[in-house]
Amino acid sequence: MPRRTAFFISDRTGITVESMGDALLNQFEVNLKRENHPFIDSPEKAHQLVNIINATAEKSALRPLVFSSIVDEEIRNIVKSSAGLHLSFFDAFLGTLEKELGVSALQFSPRINSIINTERYDARMESLNFTLNHDDGSSDRNLQHAEVILIGVSRSGKTPTCLYLALQYGIRAANYPLTPEDLQSPNLPNMVKPFRNKLFGLTIDPERLSKIRQERRPNSEYADILTCKREVSDAKAMFYRFNLPYANTTHKSVEELAVHIMQTCHLKRRY
Repeated sequence: MPRRTAFFISDRTGITVESMGDALLNQFEVNLKRENHPFIDSPEKAHQLVNIINATAEKSALRPLVFSSIVDEEIRNIVKSSAGLHLSFFDAFLGTLEKELGVSALQFSPRINSIINTERYDARMESLNFTLNHDDGSSDRNLQHAEVILIGVSRSGKTPTCLYLALQYGIRAANYPLTPEDLQSPNLPNMVKPFRNKLFGLTIDPERLSKIRQERRPNSEYADILTCKREVSDAKAMFYRFNLPYANTTHKSVEELAVHIMQTCHLKRRY
């Protein structure tokens, strides 16, 4: 299958345009080469990028795909002059919104927008610091301020899910690893016992867990499939015993897990 180049262009980090572009491209079976170009925030940078896109177009029989989320109309128009198929999310939606709302878009520059979002940024950083300080059961200090506490066996996906909740939603998320001793006890672990109403369990298929652990500790009892099966079974028994909500991480992305946790635990975005 011929390979086509997809450019993801933004005047900021590029996270938004990548997410939206991927959502569209995932609907097609195509062979793609990705190029990410964040912080295209001046005409000079835009002209340099146009040269790159045009050079790519000349080398390939397939027109490059150009996904962009650039606020500034001048910079956006420079990028649109390239030899690619230009898909601008601002062009696609701003006109429709202006017509419906009856007002013109403000076209904030990235710098102004970043100042306006200071409170959102501060909330995100505060949540991230909380999550890092309460990763892997490292501390019970101020644990009462957690909005959710993920529990599960080692390597079941607790840390990345907590970090995503903190960064994307501003949620103070802690996590606790269930040890073999915890799994043999009829009670909840002492550290999280007072916060039963904030607990959310993560489970994982034993085969997947064994593969992940093999990468960390090859040929160890920790990674042995029988150990993994026993721990996963005991963890699920704990979740059932205390009627805790839980999710299987095996076939879910961290984004899907985070949304599921937000909905199940009735959490609200903090910014």
